[in-house]
Amino acid sequence: MASLDSINLIKGWPSTSLLPTHHLSRAAQTALADTSVAFPGLLYGPDEGYAPLRETLGNWLTSWYEPEQSIGKERITITGGASQNLACLLQVFTDPAYTRDILFAAPAYMLAFRVFEDNGFSGKMKAVPEDDDGMDMHALRRALEESEKHSPENKTPMFKPPRPYAKYYRHVIYCVPTFSNPSSRTLPLDRRIELVKLAREFDALVITDDVYDFLQWSADSNTSTSITKALLPRLVDIDRFLDGGAERPGADGFGNTTSSGSFSKIAGPGLRVGWSEGSPKFAYGVSQTGSSCSGGAPSQLTSTYMNILVKDGTMSDHIFKVLQPAYAARYKTLASAIKDYLYPLGASLPQPNQRVVGGYFLWLTLPDTVKAVDFAKRCQDEAQVIVAPGSIFEVPGDDSVKFEHSIRLTFSWIDEHLMVEAVKRISTVLERCLKGEGPTEAPKQNEINENPY
Repeated sequence: MASLDSINLIKGWPSTSLLPTHHLSRAAQTALADTSVAFPGLLYGPDEGYAPLRETLGNWLTSWYEPEQSIGKERITITGGASQNLACLLQVFTDPAYTRDILFAAPAYMLAFRVFEDNGFSGKMKAVPEDDDGMDMHALRRALEESEKHSPENKTPMFKPPRPYAKYYRHVIYCVPTFSNPSSRTLPLDRRIELVKLAREFDALVITDDVYDFLQWSADSNTSTSITKALLPRLVDIDRFLDGGAERPGADGFGNTTSSGSFSKIAGPGLRVGWSEGSPKFAYGVSQTGSSCSGGAPSQLTSTYMNILVKDGTMSDHIFKVLQPAYAARYKTLASAIKDYLYPLGASLPQPNQRVVGGYFLWLTLPDTVKAVDFAKRCQDEAQVIVAPGSIFEVPGDDSVKFEHSIRLTFSWIDEHLMVEAVKRISTVLERCLKGEGPTEAPKQNEINENPY
């Protein structure tokens, strides 16, 4: 059998052809040539992170999200990206005995599971199903009520001491509200408001990964205009202003939401620059994680580069003129190929209820007779196409929400012509499955298989 080049539809990475290397080169040269920037960048930074970037981010996010009031630097702490930030949040704001459970919008970003396990929450993770509009708020309320009813009544933290810069939340809710990974669904405004209210009612911290928010485009394939304002307010914006926000009477000032932002999906994950936004009291608490206090703020040097690129408008130009058009074209190519080659075989995509779509992923549902785990293996073995089976996005320890017939496909990593080829190969495998044909002889592999979810 003729050899096939492997096509990777798992990698949730930015395309190397779209990385702003020349902009970063200029920014690095500019920063390192100026000792007033280079010396602070090369030394231990303040716990909260590089102050000029915090201020620049506040202005940039204000322009993008248009909240009722501007975002000051006191609401922002620089982090090493969304994943590192998640680990810091759990270290500061949870106790594995006092915090009752971790509730995920399911399907969920699977690499977050280990971060929670590392912080003592194995066995406490629960799935809240999504529908076409994202996390089901009725199911979330039921889960919170059941937790309050049946969990042990731990009135005080057992493993962490009282600290003036932190509090311990009774529950944690984790989700990607806009263009979710993996389902690509977006939580509408009414559910965002309800989610904030539920978090307040049950003393929960909602941790949102808002890393795809800038990557959006019209769902209309005939429209190519870039979108220069956010689709919806973030949970952290709603929590800030709803009924007086974190400073309302009786509140403790920490708030109930935090937004994790990152340059990983729009400039490059190797930069390791992200940010955590919340109330000023909450943001300061994030900065007091032991590793930051000991080693200084993460990403101190690369923060100087990103401050230059955001402040002079280069980053916005790159997003609106390069990334949005390129990813929109890739999205539309992959979706169109799926409709041409897989819809006739009974596969389907979620139907977005909004006029704007985005992110990195498509969530494909296979016919009921096809198990995703077996199908993914056959795609790799028989067609040299690597896809992610839905089972890896199931919350560990909770069998109530399963994804046995779904796979995640990524359109960010590979070029458009490869997407069409990949879908054609997938359709061949699916057709064999539907006919009841067993696996065929595996073609020779021209690429070492990876597992880079």
